[in-house]
Amino acid sequence: MVTYPAMLDVPRPVVEVLARLLAAHRRRIGTPKGSRALGPFRQAMLVLRWFRDRSCVHCLARGAGVSQATGYRYLHEGIDVLAEQAPDLHDVLDRCRRGGLTHVVLDGTLIESDRVAGAHLNAEGREVDTWYSAKHKAFGANVQFLSAPDGTPLWVSDAEPGSVPDITAARQHCLPALYKAAADGLPTLADAGYQGAGIGIHHPIKKPRGSSHLQLHCDNRTYNALLRGVQALGERAAAELKERWRTLKRVTLSPRRISAIAKAALVLNNAWR
Repeated sequence: MVTYPAMLDVPRPVVEVLARLLAAHRRRIGTPKGSRALGPFRQAMLVLRWFRDRSCVHCLARGAGVSQATGYRYLHEGIDVLAEQAPDLHDVLDRCRRGGLTHVVLDGTLIESDRVAGAHLNAEGREVDTWYSAKHKAFGANVQFLSAPDGTPLWVSDAEPGSVPDITAARQHCLPALYKAAADGLPTLADAGYQGAGIGIHHPIKKPRGSSHLQLHCDNRTYNALLRGVQALGERAAAELKERWRTLKRVTLSPRRISAIAKAALVLNNAWR
């Protein structure tokens, strides 16, 4: 066997934030001092290596000197401890209003997974794969997120199976709160996938069905160009989360853990910022 040095390219304050959360969790559940194979700081490093590098868990466990089962247990514990700190949607919108933001951006992303199974009947009565997204041509989970006008990630929703469209997921997780925010002066910008979302959710104007040969009125085309130009800045939030926390590109755990994983990544991202 040959050993080699490695470096975790995460700012030390981010590791310390997670280590403090893990230490507080151990005190809360009454873990006896010295009874764990890894201390909070080394456990935090294991969790962050998984988020940052998409490392396989048994490799992380072997490198940390613990069993594979212990490695998985430490990883899931870290994910849950972080997810508990995820901001509430209403609190986020209140802070945005008090901070004077002109708008927020709503978008959805597919977090791919390679451990999926299940089928259901769609609205047309056909059996479809629950976790398969026809839009992205991949299996995974649909996660909605809000970002500031400059693309800073602010909030992520619980995950829905990949077959659920963006508008359906948004109706379930965030549209009611966004209506209230719009009434208070904080509108939401979205893409064409949110057609029919309701008052206060601004999206591009689409051509009526069956009129693809016609052009939109010049006023509508100008509105769409301006809206997309402003809204596109906010869509970088998903790219920032996925590129900084690369495990979001493809989750190898159960897809039902994607909700907690996405929220944990948001908390880590906030600590990094």
